[in-house]
Amino acid sequence: MSKDLRIVAMSAPLRREIEARLRVAIVEGHFKPGERLVEREMCKRLGVSRASLREALRQLEAEQLVTLVPHRGPAVAEIRAEEAKELYDVRAMLEGLAARRFAELASDDDIALLREAVNGFANVVRGNGDQSPISAKAEIYKVLLDRCGNGVARRILIQLNNRISLLRATSMSQEGRVQKSLSEIRKIVDAIERRDADGAWAASIEHVEEAAKAALSVLHQQQESRTT
Repeated sequence: MSKDLRIVAMSAPLRREIEARLRVAIVEGHFKPGERLVEREMCKRLGVSRASLREALRQLEAEQLVTLVPHRGPAVAEIRAEEAKELYDVRAMLEGLAARRFAELASDDDIALLREAVNGFANVVRGNGDQSPISAKAEIYKVLLDRCGNGVARRILIQLNNRISLLRATSMSQEGRVQKSLSEIRKIVDAIERRDADGAWAASIEHVEEAAKAALSVLHQQQESRTT
């Protein structure tokens, strides 16, 4: 992994800064599921002590991004295909609801903000800017969930966010998936701009189902490679 994690200046307590660096690195796929996080190497990369690193890893373990493997130490959490399917089923229903309610309730300014976030994602897909596709896509969901008018759906999806983010990195690792994802998201926003609540629901469900196909394909391949 070539991503530079070293902490140069602290704008937050050290543990939180370490957590943030590692969280982003895991969610964006710089560390792969199952990959060991060797303390000595992590301390060197981050420029921090083992005590500070261990505090941060405990928090990431609580968030289900890191798991402690007996006799091996901390590693990036893995998601089995069975759990992934269940998560995608829940995500599809909640994101479909959020898209429907957004189409029904959002102001014109809200819709313009959503379109701006999608354009930012498109810019990243074209290879422009410093953001990763995953972080750019997260901005779309932030607008959608913050302004959909359903706080319960928002809270549940935020609670599931770490597991969903791991799956997003998995699905978007499939060749061509990022471009397809952009096309699917544009269909959602097009429906929202028409105030077509049913169309927004259907396009959102389709998007999650396509993401599930991509992620499950990758996960099945990974599981098969571990058993051969």
